[in-house]
Amino acid sequence: MKISLIFKNSQVPVLFTEKALTKLRSFGEVVIHGSDDLTPEAIKPTLKDADIAITSWGSGLMTEDVLDVAPNLKFVMHAAGSVKPVVTDELWKRGIRVAASTKPLGIGVAECAVGFAISASKNFYNVNEDIHNGGWDERRPECRELYEQNVGVISAGFVGRHFIKLMNNFGVNIMLYDPYITEEKATALGARKVELSELLSDSDILSIHAPSIPETNHMINADTLKLMKKDAILINTARGSIVDEQALYEHMKVGNLRYACLDVYDPEPPLADNPLRTLKNVIMTPHLAGLANNGKLRIGAHVNEEIERFINGKPLECEVTKEMLAKMA
Repeated sequence: MKISLIFKNSQVPVLFTEKALTKLRSFGEVVIHGSDDLTPEAIKPTLKDADIAITSWGSGLMTEDVLDVAPNLKFVMHAAGSVKPVVTDELWKRGIRVAASTKPLGIGVAECAVGFAISASKNFYNVNEDIHNGGWDERRPECRELYEQNVGVISAGFVGRHFIKLMNNFGVNIMLYDPYITEEKATALGARKVELSELLSDSDILSIHAPSIPETNHMINADTLKLMKKDAILINTARGSIVDEQALYEHMKVGNLRYACLDVYDPEPPLADNPLRTLKNVIMTPHLAGLANNGKLRIGAHVNEEIERFINGKPLECEVTKEMLAKMA
């Protein structure tokens, strides 16, 4: 069996430990693309006659022309998040299965959202500034623990599910808005399914984990923001397009939310004159939630797990089908 790594050579040690590479080689002949040139002509020799292809950031579309060099290709394992930069209809036509590393990436994103929830509830951002400015204002009336807070979650994809799992360790009340999930499934996850209006009005902490699709574009806007509690915390580690940034600015500049914690923007990076940059109650990080350096090494381990499942005829953990794409980022 030939396994071809179709991504930048410089990314190999970022995604795979030596132990993970040794495990990968136990499945068959592993061919690593020895270049950062990922043009179609450059990758064809590496992909030629492969049974399994491993792609990642920058790999490019698997077009008919590219796939023709690998007539026996059965599985594309995407060692990154969204498969949309690599998937074409030609893959489905040929019966080639596809999976992605949404699980290992999602773990870091969910952990980041939990970190935002804790630090914003404890009011760390304001007290840190006070101390750096020579003060000692404990602001205890503004300091909250997670216990018994109402936590709203938008979308129960892998990140949302893992966030729910983590937050349930803190004694919170979790509500979930996801039109694609049943009440029974929500209950099994440890959440109560509600409509969006109830989620917004009742949440002390609102964490967004939805994909960027037409239905979610500017889901958080001037009208929906008005439904939220004045001292609520808004967290977005999903996609920038879900939040209307101008509406959020107008809402936040008069103190209508305790904090907005943002890791994603539209566009990215945010423009230099983006007014959100001027607000102290808007906490901004540069889209790093799912891309911590050591966290990327989870991807290599997950790739091996999925390939082993594929070889042994077991269900894939993070398989992507053509029907799923419309609901995915």
